[in-house]
Amino acid sequence: MTLLASVMLLASACTGKQASEKTASGLEPANFRTEVDGKQTDLFVLENKNGMEVCITNFGGRIVSVMVPDKDGVMRDVVLGFDSIQDYIKFPSDFGATIGRYANRINQGKITVDGVEYQLPRNNYGHCLHGGPKGYQYQVFDARQLSSQVLELTYLSNLTCKVTFSLTDDDAIDIRYSAETDRTTVVNMTNHSYFNLDGDPSKSNSDYLLTIDADAYTPVDSTFMTTGEIVSVEGTDMDFRTPTAVGARIDNDFEQLKNGKGYDHNWVLNTKGDVTRPCATLESPSTGIVLDVYTNEPGIQIYAGNFLDGTLTGKKGIVYGHRASVCLETQKYPDTPNKPEWPSALLKPGEKYDSHCIYRFSVKK
Repeated sequence: MTLLASVMLLASACTGKQASEKTASGLEPANFRTEVDGKQTDLFVLENKNGMEVCITNFGGRIVSVMVPDKDGVMRDVVLGFDSIQDYIKFPSDFGATIGRYANRINQGKITVDGVEYQLPRNNYGHCLHGGPKGYQYQVFDARQLSSQVLELTYLSNLTCKVTFSLTDDDAIDIRYSAETDRTTVVNMTNHSYFNLDGDPSKSNSDYLLTIDADAYTPVDSTFMTTGEIVSVEGTDMDFRTPTAVGARIDNDFEQLKNGKGYDHNWVLNTKGDVTRPCATLESPSTGIVLDVYTNEPGIQIYAGNFLDGTLTGKKGIVYGHRASVCLETQKYPDTPNKPEWPSALLKPGEKYDSHCIYRFSVKK
């Protein structure tokens, strides 16, 4: 990277902040400035008129911290993450990441495109998960901070993809993904933030109230792979059509909960691409913080942090215990490339991939 490019990146990262100034969430920007694979990484700070702050690094397009007020006006950081790029490298994870090129699992890592079969890297129970071990969460995006509330990230392979994060004045993180390709491929991008609405990762998610606007879900086998079925949630532990505590049934003797080690499933949304309707809502009764999710995608993967086991220490030296968060990943259904009856993830030359996710925060007093 040229000196001029480095200076421009540094300047854009510090919009509204001094280079040495800590963020509201307590992050040290200097801990995010290094080179990975010859590309400069940094920390970018978005702020709105209400004092909400979102910090993002271009390493993996990761949301590092999100500061929002609770019911008493106390600002809380409601996502998991690390204090430095070195920790993100040392402890591979999906914390806050932009996931691509294909989020979720592809069966045995095999896809066929235009009659040609491709073998993708297998990194999860024999399947390819989240783009494999070199997915977008481990790549350095080119970054442009367009304003104090907008960050644009781009990544180029044979696929040119762009992710735009906008912090709105109604306390929403508006994420837009776009992509174009020079040859037919599959694309399915999402954000993998681990939300802890208590702002206290030492506590589990068991009391959080979850609502999902979905009458059906896609079951998985014991390797977390979708079976190809679409099954009604009626009368099952997968029914979240009314607000239900995440921990109320998560350890029940139900095959799908055993296969997923808890909730780690895709729900078939009733919203059918209507980005004006919330597809899911998560609420902390303790802090009153409410997260509404909106998307134009057909599905949402809910992951309840089942594999967090207390071995990772995150921001501010806090140990991340079992189920200390909930992920709400808007996307195509898992393994769509091998299930042609499901909404297609194919992108052809001349077409444009467009995916939209909004995380809107509010308070219930």
